[in-house]
Amino acid sequence: MTLVERKAPKGILGFPVAPLGENGRLDEKALERNIQFLIDEGLTAIFIACGSGEFHALSKGEYQSMVEVAITTASGKVPVYTGVGGNIAHAIEQVKLTEDLGADGYLTLPPYLIEGEQEGIYNYYKEILENSNLNAIVYQRDNAILELETLQRLLDYPQVVGLKDGHGKMELVVEQTQTIGDRLQWINGMPFAEITMPTYMPLGFNTYSSAISNYLPHISRMYYKALTKGNHHLVRQLYVDVLLPINRIRKSRKGYAISLIKAGMEIVGLPVGNTVKPPVIPVEKEHYKILEEIITSSIEKYPVENKNVNIDT
Repeated sequence: MTLVERKAPKGILGFPVAPLGENGRLDEKALERNIQFLIDEGLTAIFIACGSGEFHALSKGEYQSMVEVAITTASGKVPVYTGVGGNIAHAIEQVKLTEDLGADGYLTLPPYLIEGEQEGIYNYYKEILENSNLNAIVYQRDNAILELETLQRLLDYPQVVGLKDGHGKMELVVEQTQTIGDRLQWINGMPFAEITMPTYMPLGFNTYSSAISNYLPHISRMYYKALTKGNHHLVRQLYVDVLLPINRIRKSRKGYAISLIKAGMEIVGLPVGNTVKPPVIPVEKEHYKILEEIITSSIEKYPVENKNVNIDT
């Protein structure tokens, strides 16, 4: 039996979208291009069919197709993790499919709708974990917030290799990271992780999920390198010129955390279209124009680097 390497990806993590054709069906060729673009730009892992990939609205067939495309395109160059969660029965089906198709691990998304007690949340993760030996990253957000004791109980499962925080309650994060230490890989999963990374990094977070890497990966790389090297001037300039202006648009409408990615990709020439699944709405024309101006000025001020990238992790 092949031994599983128990560690989570580090660095900047890629979260592809679910490109849709005019008929609303998944465009597998566009997805392949999205994934290949992220790999070529030096992202350290592919997380497929997660929040950015409209997990909430995927059919079983679309989900399987996305995972298959990701595994084929990555071809072992970077690890592939899937999103599993929501309805517990579906989550178990997804985690089994993830293992059968040959992915490297999975990210557990929150349970569907119900806000449970800690014992219930523990049992939700426990049932998923016991159906696969693959590496697992637990995602803390919304109705799945893990108190320290609950998280410690989950560490009895060696396949739990990381925690992705999308909650942002720093007192809890301090308690978790400083008690558990390097047993887990700590991943910043806030909706726009570049915005909050300086707060997370001193606590042991050296990894984050990057939405803007789908269309401005060189900016995310530049920001990450400046942050880790202590180049505070460049970090501040990137905030003022790029990150904060994009974040203002993202916060202006519900669902823009997804649709803004597709709009940005369309602006830079990646074939995804400004089409999303309900209840998410496409980016409105006014906001699309502002985003286009930000992207254009950002590329002019911070030209795209050589694509033979090397990210220090």
